[in-house]
Amino acid sequence: MAKEPIDAWKTLDKDLGRIGRLEEAALFVSRPLVAPGIALAFIVLAGLVAAVVMGAQTGAVLMIAAAAIGAYMALNIGANDVANNMGPAVGANALSMMGALAIAAFFETAGALIAGGDVVKTISTGIVAPGTIGGGAEFVRAMMGALLAAALWLNLATALGAPVSTTHSIVGGVVGAGVAAAGLSAVNWVAIGTIAASWVISPLLGGVIAAGFLALLKARVIYVEDKLAAARVWVPALNGIMAGSFATYLAIKGLKRIVTVDPLTALGVGICAGLLVWAVSVPLVRRQSEGLENRKKSLKKLFSIPLVISAALLSFAHGANDVANAVGPLAAIVHAFDETGGPEAAAIGIPLWVMLIGAAGISVGLVLFGPKLIRMVGSEITKLNQMRAFCVALSAALTVIVASWLGLPVSSTHIAVGAVFGVGFFREWHSERRARAQGLMRGKSVPPEERARRKLVRRAHFTTVAAAWVITVPASALLSGGLYLLLARVI
Repeated sequence: MAKEPIDAWKTLDKDLGRIGRLEEAALFVSRPLVAPGIALAFIVLAGLVAAVVMGAQTGAVLMIAAAAIGAYMALNIGANDVANNMGPAVGANALSMMGALAIAAFFETAGALIAGGDVVKTISTGIVAPGTIGGGAEFVRAMMGALLAAALWLNLATALGAPVSTTHSIVGGVVGAGVAAAGLSAVNWVAIGTIAASWVISPLLGGVIAAGFLALLKARVIYVEDKLAAARVWVPALNGIMAGSFATYLAIKGLKRIVTVDPLTALGVGICAGLLVWAVSVPLVRRQSEGLENRKKSLKKLFSIPLVISAALLSFAHGANDVANAVGPLAAIVHAFDETGGPEAAAIGIPLWVMLIGAAGISVGLVLFGPKLIRMVGSEITKLNQMRAFCVALSAALTVIVASWLGLPVSSTHIAVGAVFGVGFFREWHSERRARAQGLMRGKSVPPEERARRKLVRRAHFTTVAAAWVITVPASALLSGGLYLLLARVI
């Protein structure tokens, strides 16, 4: 009689074990759906915000749909674009993934809300001539098609592991909608030509400048006898250059809403900031280098803090600059519903609630979907340490400023990724050169199979990224044109 309870308990244990395994399996299957679920909730929330703002106004349903699409675009910008700022720092182990996500989310939001919100041209940046697309529903359809097409293309690029330009995506969307709505004559093809030129200009500039700084470090710091003494000279100088670059950029960008800053004044601000940071860095670097061994590994520690600061500043600048890609067309749609103006107005201000959707969406998209591309940019193209990653960040800051002064069309995404490739290809060239020199000294040559083994840049990523860059504008344009025609039948 005493055996029955024992058997019953054994049966119960088996049943509970099966239930536990089922629960574990359910959790395993549902885990990949958590991030899309949160993203969907954010998109719905953006639509609800638009519903509250619009109330019972005419066209409220269209405005709610446009706000949801704008939120979707912002999520994809966070997932794809922010990796360029944080990838090098994570790849160099200067930041953990969680630390990078937290810093980027904070500074992206701060940049968008503090320095973002510049006046946005009516139909993007002069890509489509104002007035060629009619007012009312036709204009709204064009902007919705452009925004949704750009977001879909960014989503696909992120899934494929290709960092692409959000600016080019939205420009392609506007081109496609403009052609579908008003024909080829509506598009400013000269502007499209300059954008196409940036596919080559941006990565080349970024790569050359990053390789130049790495060459400087190798010649003046890494391969000298007293590495720490050289670092005490060059690390403060490079910190000053970094601070001056960001101060110049932020003086132009961040103060524009308060006072107009001409390039010469911004340069003066940058020089002053650079000198101040250099003067502060000299004793700090000297103190930090005390007790370190005279070896390459010690040098990496001196670049860790500057690298983290540069990544944060890049995120701030990105939030200030690229939030308009998410909410610019949405702001144009809001303006189209404004009784005081129409889509033919000269310029469109971004309302605060629209800006909040863009800023929050970029941060949410980064946290939910950003790690994939952060790892790819930071560690899968080429191996980065603190010094190489600092060269990438410094190149990104300098290239944007130089290109803007020269009037060259550039993409921050192309610059940063081009800088990573530039560092990798320079490492290949430099290592092969050293190996060849050592082989000649020993009377040996480096065989071709050995040279192939020493490739330090993954060619597969190079091909994928280059192909994605080339087809971004035409792909988003085709998507946008098709969506515009579809919307024309629906609304």
